[in-house]
Amino acid sequence: MKLITFTVPCYNSAEYMRHCIETLLTAGEEAEILIINDGSQKDNTAEIADEYAAKHPNIVRAIHQENGGHGEGVNQGIRNAQGLYFKVVDSDDWLDTIALKRVMDRIRSFVREGKQIDLFLCNYVYEHPEGPGHIMKYSNIFPKNKICTWDDIRPFNPSQYLMMHSVIFRTKVVRSSGVVLPKHTFYVDNLFLYAPLPLCKNLYYMDENLYRYYIGRPDQSVQENVMLKRIDQQYRVTMLVVDFFNMPAIERQSKKLARVMYHHIALLVTITSVYLQMANTPEKLQMCKTMWHKIKEKDPVLYRHMKYTSMSALTAIPGKAGRKISIGGYKIAKKLFRFND
Repeated sequence: MKLITFTVPCYNSAEYMRHCIETLLTAGEEAEILIINDGSQKDNTAEIADEYAAKHPNIVRAIHQENGGHGEGVNQGIRNAQGLYFKVVDSDDWLDTIALKRVMDRIRSFVREGKQIDLFLCNYVYEHPEGPGHIMKYSNIFPKNKICTWDDIRPFNPSQYLMMHSVIFRTKVVRSSGVVLPKHTFYVDNLFLYAPLPLCKNLYYMDENLYRYYIGRPDQSVQENVMLKRIDQQYRVTMLVVDFFNMPAIERQSKKLARVMYHHIALLVTITSVYLQMANTPEKLQMCKTMWHKIKEKDPVLYRHMKYTSMSALTAIPGKAGRKISIGGYKIAKKLFRFND
């Protein structure tokens, strides 16, 4: 039995994918690595994927698909995964091998003891060309090294948020969520992250700096100039996240889980609002108004939370003065809370 599936979507990734894959190989033959070649044409990504599959046939599978974007690469991984657990690792990122050994040991022990964990959480580190940067830790939120539920957690600070890099889901939970990520769309990590959360009953946090998130390539989707160009896709994903959930039902399930999701959806709406306002065209400003209107129609409770009790409230102030406040507030928050830092 494979304990974990690592899905590595690759698009013209020859320059850096080897480093990523080599770190994953240290998990051994109880791991499965799916290298998803997403229609790469500009380099030898496909050949590298086949090379690793031939060299490590008991661990690596190379899957070649027509270009569908990062989301379709993740979808392909979900469809093909044979591991008990599932983690996405972007091809320009990597895992810390010492932390990975400890995580594998813990998963192995839980399987041996018949304990079922729906969601493992670990820290992640922002890696820059000059070296490691900010560490996103969760030791003030989740009990360390203890099986818990959402009702056992403490509140997130404004500067803390979950990302795809933080999580390892039980594969069955991801599939049961029914999430299918849209093709040719960036920022779908947000939907992948949120969709399974309400199905996660048992959680386990390890205070390990497992995921190394590389920040530094000028064409990365999180760079400010790139986000401005792709704000339509950010908007699309934000609305998909809002539409996906029945928040009143989640609140009945667990008020603390609902607070986690309110906090993170508010952050997503804040970023989308600010970038639509930074674009500052009639079309983008109308999209911002439409987004707030749809949220109010879909979920009045979520709307009130975001407009009156969270950081997103600053982005709902109308007019030119409101836009200045929104953008200025976001830039200050970006420095204070170290988004992508």
